[in-house]
Amino acid sequence: MGAMRQDRRTLAAAILGLPFLARTARAQTPPTRVVIETPAGTISLELYGDKAPITVANFMRYVDEKRFDGSVFYRVVNLPMPKPAGLIQAGAYGDPARVLPPIAHEPGSVTGLKHKDGTISMARREPGSATGEFFICVGDAPYLDGNPIQPGDNSGFAAFGKVIEGMDTVRAILAMPTSPTAGEAFGMKGQMLEPQVTMTVVRRA
Repeated sequence: MGAMRQDRRTLAAAILGLPFLARTARAQTPPTRVVIETPAGTISLELYGDKAPITVANFMRYVDEKRFDGSVFYRVVNLPMPKPAGLIQAGAYGDPARVLPPIAHEPGSVTGLKHKDGTISMARREPGSATGEFFICVGDAPYLDGNPIQPGDNSGFAAFGKVIEGMDTVRAILAMPTSPTAGEAFGMKGQMLEPQVTMTVVRRA
């Protein structure tokens, strides 16, 4: 009987230890790395699937199925600051055949990821509408993190990684010329790149 009680205690301890082991395994999961090749230069990304698993899995499906190849950086937002700041936006824009179903929103309040200089994040309308469009921050952008104490749509955007090489390319795209008229119907007048910048190849590093 003593041996049986000891076995039960050992089993219970093992079961109770499983959540800790799972957290440890997630913490040790290395980031996924992706390289975006463009005529303007190369952008290398590090993606945090341990923190934003739904968002990273979706992005990597676009990568692995080559849905980003030949799509474009099409939008830039320049902010009035002393140094270059804003964002560049890309993805499966204007080509429904490239687009996968929308995914659940993973806000920074859940993932712990913030919109810093070089952060990559998902573009969306309402929460849960993100598909294959993303943006890269130039400069810190805390206004994109969301604020759960505010009313309305306050959950921000889903950051899921960062640029580890190629911010010079990102800043070069931010500085490129835009159309004076395109995007007017969507409130993006003056933000649409002309010409657009093609993502020729997007692959796992």
